[in-house]
Amino acid sequence: MASKYEIIIYWSEEDDSFIAEVPELPGCMADGKTYHEALSNAEVIISEWIAVAKELGRAIPQPKGKLMYA
Repeated sequence: MASKYEIIIYWSEEDDSFIAEVPELPGCMADGKTYHEALSNAEVIISEWIAVAKELGRAIPQPKGKLMYA
């Protein structure tokens, strides 16, 4: 599954992992030992974030693509 949400991936020395953040979905982030693992994990977490939001009746932001501040 390829989401349409922007994913920002960076290396974290502290975590010794790549971190993948999804700015449009508050608190949605994943990690991985490789760039591709972090991206793959982020796709899974995006799906799970949306599923939980639906269960809780919360609004799900529409993907906006490239963020203005990124």
